[in-house]
Order: sequence, then structure tokens, then C-alpha cells
Amino acid sequence: MLGLFYPYGIFLQALAIAHFVRRRPDTYWLWIILMGGGLGAFVYIMVEAVPDARLLRGAFQVFPRRKRIKQLEAMIIDNPSIGNYEELGDLYLDDGQFARARDCFDRVLATSDQIDPRYRRALSALALNDVRAAAADLERVVALDPKYDYQRAAGLLAHAHAKLGDADKANALFADVTQTSTLSETQYNYACFLAAQGRTAEAREWAERILRKKATMPDYIRRRERPWFRKARALLKRV
Repeated sequence: MLGLFYPYGIFLQALAIAHFVRRRPDTYWLWIILMGGGLGAFVYIMVEAVPDARLLRGAFQVFPRRKRIKQLEAMIIDNPSIGNYEELGDLYLDDGQFARARDCFDRVLATSDQIDPRYRRALSALALNDVRAAAADLERVVALDPKYDYQRAAGLLAHAHAKLGDADKANALFADVTQTSTLSETQYNYACFLAAQGRTAEAREWAERILRKKATMPDYIRRRERPWFRKARALLKRV
């Protein structure tokens, strides 16, 4: 059986270790890769790496997205419609071009007061670390729809107030949204806020709550949530 992987065993191990370092699955997999040689690496790739391919669909959309960005950039010269600017803003946001995304949403909101462009402008502002501007937009979004984007808007508003130093308002918002929201992002931001306030025991409880979800999550969701598991573990080491 081992002969099937000769002489590619080392190559498979290198691929498996590279994936392990990037995705950080359970530690026992590292021992399987190292001790199992090519066979262990092959098993790891089939069980962990191949299912992860579903999470890379966004990466494969980079070139079509950028092609569409170029098309829209040309189109708005002759047709600067709100629809074109909104689509271009969405694409810029997905592509990490946050300043350009915000400029597009500014143009949309100059002539309308739609909730989604305002929310996306807030996301752009947060990415640019313009927390005050983000908070202003998120206040409006949450006022119109407290549960917008599965309550992520409310969680980000609480996080924005925490970053702005408004501890009382942040605490009230976090206490309210975490009663019903199960988003790991919101729970992690709340744990960080509690840690900054010196409420160590509560911070640890929220970080541990994120990690406890791992046991009951379907595999595809567990893979998506790995960054938050890592952050929660890192927070537990700090507090």
C-alpha cells in the first residue's frame, strides 16, 4: 500500500503541511501527516483539504469579478446610474478595494436612502478604520431594521461603539444582541470588549462559548468558522 505513494510521499506531505499551517485543523492531523508518511498525508488531503475547496470558490471568482469591475468602470462614464454604482461598490467591497467601494456607495446614497448601500458603506468604513463614520451608518441601519444581516449590523454597531470608547452604549448593545445572535464574530467582539473592561471571567466564558459550538457544527460550517476558533483560543491565552 505504501508503495503506491512512492516517490510522491514527500510531495504529498509538503502539500498537507502547507494546508495544515493555513487552515489550522485539529492538531492530531499533524501527527498523522508526519508519522503516516505519504499515506497519512493522502488521508489528510482527502478528509480535510478536498472539502475545503468549497471555501475557495471566492478565490476562483477573482478574475470574473475584476473583469466585471473593468466593464462597469467603463460603463459609468457614459451611464453613471445608481444601479451601476451600487453593483460596482459591491464588487469593490468583495475585492477589498474599500475606499473605492465607499466612494460608490456615497454616490448611491446621495440620491437615495436605501438600507443595503448604507450598510455596505459602513462595512467599507470599518475596513478603512473610520469607525465614527461606520457607527453613524450602522445606527441608521439598525434603526430601520434591528435584525439586518442576521443581526450582524447590530453586532458591528456595538463593536464600533466599543472602539470609540463609549463603553456604556457598547455594553447595552452587546447585551441586547447576544441574547439572540449566534454569530461568532459578534460573540468574539463582545469577549474582547469584556476583556478590555477587565471583566475577565465573562470574557473567557464568551470565548469558550465560541469554541463549544465546534462540537455540534456540521463540517462545512466548522471549516468556515475556523478563524473565529483561532481568535477565541488566542483570547483565552491572553486573559
